[in-house]
Amino acid sequence: MVKIFPAIDIKDKKCVRLIKGNFENKTEYLTLPIDQAKKFKDYGFKNLHIIDLDGALLGKAINIETVQEIVNKYDFEVEIGGGIRTFESIKKYIDIGAEKVILGSAAIKNKEFLKEACKKFKKKIALALDSKGGNLSVSGWKEELNIKTLDFLKDINNFGVSRLIYTDIDRDGTKTSPNFDQTVKIAEISNCPVIISGGVSSINDIKKAKELSNKNIEGVIVGKAIYDGDVKLDELAKEVYV
Repeated sequence: MVKIFPAIDIKDKKCVRLIKGNFENKTEYLTLPIDQAKKFKDYGFKNLHIIDLDGALLGKAINIETVQEIVNKYDFEVEIGGGIRTFESIKKYIDIGAEKVILGSAAIKNKEFLKEACKKFKKKIALALDSKGGNLSVSGWKEELNIKTLDFLKDINNFGVSRLIYTDIDRDGTKTSPNFDQTVKIAEISNCPVIISGGVSSINDIKKAKELSNKNIEGVIVGKAIYDGDVKLDELAKEVYV
């Protein structure tokens, strides 16, 4: 069964969505993160994807109190990312009840940090692979690396990462459908399950993701399409249970 992860991206204490990761091209929504979480809970969702965008920009946990409030109030299995670059930050999020802590820039720039994090926090580390044109991007997608996503995955495949989140940056926030083909290629190589991220445009994308559950695909993240009304929460909620 494929898990559905509604997304909450937090910037300046508001829910926002970016287009292709561009902080200058963002949409702010009136709903506060805690209220949005309640809405997702009311529809019966069990998983939640949260990104601290302030943290991603500054390299430290900025919105941890908001995340803690969501975790304390609602019984979600939360994966949290954004600016998590130290063991101390990882531990803080685990201590407040996060199911998975998502590492990105720090883990990609320093593979030893990733390896040690996986040892210290077994089954708690998720890795964000954010790809543009087949190469990895880091630092809030502002820095493109000359590293092939597939090559990097092969290098770290035995470290003990418990979940991969693969985002095609060119699809993120565009509602043009995820890059299913590339995600499947990643999943075929990966030693851990993979989450589809970026570009969900309709309930049909969710149905397609569910068809890939036998290909090491664990779930799918849905963000902008929810906030803009392209995917209705009642329709999406039905897909959680079938």
